[in-house]
Amino acid sequence: QVQVVESGGGLVQPGGSLRLSCVVSGSIFSVLAMGWYRQAPGKQRELVTSINSDGITNYADSVKGRFTLSRDNAKNTVYLQMNDLKPEDTAVYYCSVNCLTIELSRNDYWGQGTQVTVSS
Repeated sequence: QVQVVESGGGLVQPGGSLRLSCVVSGSIFSVLAMGWYRQAPGKQRELVTSINSDGITNYADSVKGRFTLSRDNAKNTVYLQMNDLKPEDTAVYYCSVNCLTIELSRNDYWGQGTQVTVSS
């Protein structure tokens, strides 16, 4: 059993900041990769940013220079620092984790999502 718990969403004004957290727990042997996705109503889910086990990151063009992804391997946690938020950033943000379980099975796991609303 693997659990993915997201937190940190909320309502902020344009130009404000939020930090999202994603904590992974359970029968995990190794966390191989983690990423953040978002989905706005009526739109498809899109990749925001991701990081692999070597610390290699990538970002969607729409968030480059504003969002920063970091990983704390000891805590099996990733953070998404979001600065200079814009109304178009409004969406449900999901954490996705690719894990190797103690049974040596590799699977993707998703959190429940956390709502980010940017509005004046």
